[in-house]
Amino acid sequence: MMNNEIVLETKGLQKSFGKFQALKDVNLQLHRGEVLGFIRTCAAGKSTTIRVILGLIKASGGSATVFGKDAWKQSVAIHQNLAYVPGDVCLWPNLTGGQTIDLLLHMSGKKRTATTEALIQEFKLDTSKKNRTYSKGNRQKVALIAALSTDVDLYVFDEPTSGLDPLNEVIFQQHVAELKRRGKSVLLSSHILSEVEKMGDTIAIIREGKVIETGSLASMQHLTRNTVAVQTQQPLSDLDGATGVYQLQFSNDDQTSATFSVDSDKVGAIMTLLASKQIVTLKTTPPTLEDLFLRYYATNESQKVGE
Repeated sequence: MMNNEIVLETKGLQKSFGKFQALKDVNLQLHRGEVLGFIRTCAAGKSTTIRVILGLIKASGGSATVFGKDAWKQSVAIHQNLAYVPGDVCLWPNLTGGQTIDLLLHMSGKKRTATTEALIQEFKLDTSKKNRTYSKGNRQKVALIAALSTDVDLYVFDEPTSGLDPLNEVIFQQHVAELKRRGKSVLLSSHILSEVEKMGDTIAIIREGKVIETGSLASMQHLTRNTVAVQTQQPLSDLDGATGVYQLQFSNDDQTSATFSVDSDKVGAIMTLLASKQIVTLKTTPPTLEDLFLRYYATNESQKVGE
């Protein structure tokens, strides 16, 4: 269950590599018992942000704290209560999967438990095989099993399901839900928007080194549009040019069947108009995270063209 305790926070985070400024203004907050979905466009600074949070590189400006500790200066103490899975796992080629899991646990001061064995069975990993024979998906399984075997307060997953089949993606999602129920905190970076939408309590969108929006999906849905499919007894010609209506398409010559998108703050007025036309069938679809993401992307691209 979420509470107000802040587990991870960045304020005005900046990072430069020579003259290139990878991070310009990254502000994030992750609370106890919360899943923060972190999504990005290409070359947005997501990986750099995670590396700063993990204490792998030093910020050029701003601050990053985990458990109230400085992410750079106190990284060793922080890592005792943190588990991390990267998006592209590199393993020791001559070790078996089982040996690697044991080694990763040992490096974290942990030991193999019944939980570890259950995870191996769930993910159907053959731990007797050498790492060099593993596919990308199996390498991800090794890291996920080791991470999920630990009992820590913060889990950082960077593209964790890359290479996994849909069944194993579901297994991962179930374990994230269980972590949340146990009051654990999760920073989840994923390019699979539906995955973030299913699990994220809060969503942060980063673009060109800045967090351009953060909040719950529900709180952000007012920024995009609902999709409407409707059939009425009377023509819907009044919709053409109506305020807040976009992408209007009629499905028949009588103009009694149409699909369109509508701004969330105009839904009430449009529903009143539709009701006056004697509705036969009506289907509305709320905006998804993908809709929101693509709208941000399109808006920023159009602004660039206009500059």
